[in-house]
Amino acid sequence: MKKLLTIAGSDCSGGAGIQADLKTFAAHKTYGMSVITSLTAQNTMGVTDVVDLSPEFVGKQLDAVFSDIYPDAIKIGMVSNESIIKVIARKLREYGAKNIVVDPVMVATSGSVLMDSKANNTLINELLPLADIITPNMQEASVLSGIEVNNKEDMEKAAKIIAKFIDGAILVKGGHLETSADDLLLIDGKINWIEGEKIENPNTHGTGCTLSSAIAVNLANGMDVESSFIKAKEYLIGAIGDGLDLGEGRGPLNHLY
Repeated sequence: MKKLLTIAGSDCSGGAGIQADLKTFAAHKTYGMSVITSLTAQNTMGVTDVVDLSPEFVGKQLDAVFSDIYPDAIKIGMVSNESIIKVIARKLREYGAKNIVVDPVMVATSGSVLMDSKANNTLINELLPLADIITPNMQEASVLSGIEVNNKEDMEKAAKIIAKFIDGAILVKGGHLETSADDLLLIDGKINWIEGEKIENPNTHGTGCTLSSAIAVNLANGMDVESSFIKAKEYLIGAIGDGLDLGEGRGPLNHLY
């Protein structure tokens, strides 16, 4: 059985964060483990509070996992301050971690800001270079590239800027495009567009977490980056399209559809 690790924040309402990641791992019949970076008070309507764990405790969680059950792939989500980012990067290098997927969670689906602005440079310099693939949405690509990203042309420009400081693949997700859900995948300087249709379902809480976790599963199973993403997107489309409707705001997906 493949072993998957999520390094991310906790969503008490179960739709995003480590809860979404572990559900995704289980749906793919893999063994899921978690290192929690932050605790959030959130639901389908938004985030009301965040408590970061100490960098020291995050490091101890990583030691506990890597020294006993070495993960075949790692998904990294919410890392809200620079001290935590530095600890994670140091431990990943120390243990020679492989198949790393970084979802730079800066803004929640509800629009809530989840990352300290001071942590952006640390994320870019310390953590993103370790990734096999990063998966920013259009808002996050704007932050990483320093340009406004509103359309497909902007997505291409942003990806090329981001590629200047990381060697891994870059997936700029197009879920916020007006007329399509096309995604841009840049690998080794080559841009590939993966077409997708918008699904009529407002319940998209945790889509980014779910997609990046599914990519990690597929990498652990030996797929290349592009195939890992394509298969992960198929799973995500099914989870959204199932039409689960929970909560008063943007509800979660059905990970076990």
